[in-house]
Amino acid sequence: LETTDLHVNVFPYDYYRDAADDTVGLARTAALVKAARAEAPNSLLFDNGDLIQGSPLGDFVAYRRGMRKGDAHPMVAAMNVLSYDGGTVGNHEFNYGLDVLANALGSAAFPIVCANVTDAAGASLYRPWLVLDRTVADEGGAQHRLRVGVIGFVPPQIMQWDKAHLEGRVAATDIVDAGRRHVPDLRRAGADLVVALCHSGIAGGERQGGEENAALHLAQVDGIDVILTGHQHLVFPGGKDFAGIPGVDNQRGTLHGKPAVMAGF
Repeated sequence: LETTDLHVNVFPYDYYRDAADDTVGLARTAALVKAARAEAPNSLLFDNGDLIQGSPLGDFVAYRRGMRKGDAHPMVAAMNVLSYDGGTVGNHEFNYGLDVLANALGSAAFPIVCANVTDAAGASLYRPWLVLDRTVADEGGAQHRLRVGVIGFVPPQIMQWDKAHLEGRVAATDIVDAGRRHVPDLRRAGADLVVALCHSGIAGGERQGGEENAALHLAQVDGIDVILTGHQHLVFPGGKDFAGIPGVDNQRGTLHGKPAVMAGF
């Protein structure tokens, strides 16, 4: 299960109009998560980034109230209630600077992964990947151990979009290059299944490197089994946005044959 581009919408409320809005809010999405978990007990829940910025609530927390170490960010607190299995960062996570970001995600009860952002010393800003040990039940009720590898990516354009916050402090590399570097590590670590949390959209054309929307190219990296996408605020599969792109099956929901989804916003 994927959420993506939550943009600090906790309740069914439009913070710009200062009025109730039943079309938005993680509180309403939580009911869908509950229903999906009842349908598929073996499910895992991941977030694909852009969660601490995007509404007046996000600006209030970052600029007015402030985020100190140990503070609970309201978006993260709400996500903790839903027991996420993992998440990655989106480009808008960096809008308020690295200190606010670190404090905002510091209270997360779920792990954050990102493979293509490093600090000034070249070390990963977040763990690039992890392996989750889970026990799943088959249709006969027998229990099985499943090791699920999780790896995350963010558009490298963060270095232009938030240059004032990031220049000299972090570096962002190409999504596909980072995938090729780290996915073999996941397999060597014993992952039975590798899920890519790709806060990047779906776009066709020949790969040039450094793409903002690189999910389709990432699907060609050996060892990745599933891709959760985002960033474009669109829905995949279905609709007209991705029809006719070579390598994209807009009906079955695959990128180069691998299951993929984009959950809107």
